[in-house]
Amino acid sequence: DHLMREGYFYFAAGHRNNPELIEEYPMIMMDRSVEGIIAIDTPIVHSLPLPVVVISGHRNIEGITNVVLDHKRAAELALGHLVRMGHREIAFMKGPKVSSDTEVRWQSICDVASAMGLEMNPQLCVEMEFSTPFPDMGYPVVQKLLSTGERFTALFAFNDVSAIGAIRALRDAGLEVPQSVAVVGFDDIPIAAYNTPSLTTIRQPLRRMGEIAAQTLLDRLRRPDATPSEVAVEPELVIRESTTARLRPNATQSVGDAATTLS
Repeated sequence: DHLMREGYFYFAAGHRNNPELIEEYPMIMMDRSVEGIIAIDTPIVHSLPLPVVVISGHRNIEGITNVVLDHKRAAELALGHLVRMGHREIAFMKGPKVSSDTEVRWQSICDVASAMGLEMNPQLCVEMEFSTPFPDMGYPVVQKLLSTGERFTALFAFNDVSAIGAIRALRDAGLEVPQSVAVVGFDDIPIAAYNTPSLTTIRQPLRRMGEIAAQTLLDRLRRPDATPSEVAVEPELVIRESTTARLRPNATQSVGDAATTLS
């Protein structure tokens, strides 16, 4: 919308994380006289001969401007909230390798947890094996967590979609959210407010990031010498029903006790 209001036509191309397409698309676009590129969650690894802005890009490459979320602040908000609620036995969901945010977000979580004195039990840190736009990607993560027999009272999911799948898996194991396990998501997608329970999450202002990316590209087209390497955007904690203060140990079912009920 922002580009069209400024008189620019745009078209979209999906690469489905195919390395060959990621490499070929910029050349194809330039052959069609494209003046600039906005890439989203795309691992561009070298400079291109036209202005490029990458949303959720984390590589420092000459000529490319990254529009990124402040992931350290996001981790501080999420973990700070859980700690204030009394949670210290926290399980963590690491994102899939195909997401450009995964490593930066994970390192930020590790750094903030260490600064807060939180122990990250390796058995309660599970990496997602695949990425889909559906909640099923969070379900097997909880299966794996429960199979360890390790106790946890909270789960910090990679995103809202995986958090919703995780909540279903916990319920199927006889565990209620948030009474047995508190769950925090990431992104604040529209369905997060309407899920049952509604999802506490870190709001990533994706629309705002898109507007910033569009305006940054326009600025670079008009002033080629204006090439900021990074534009950081602040996250926001949205507290809803999926988190609550930790109950006394005997007031709810143990996660370890429920592990055998999920198949």
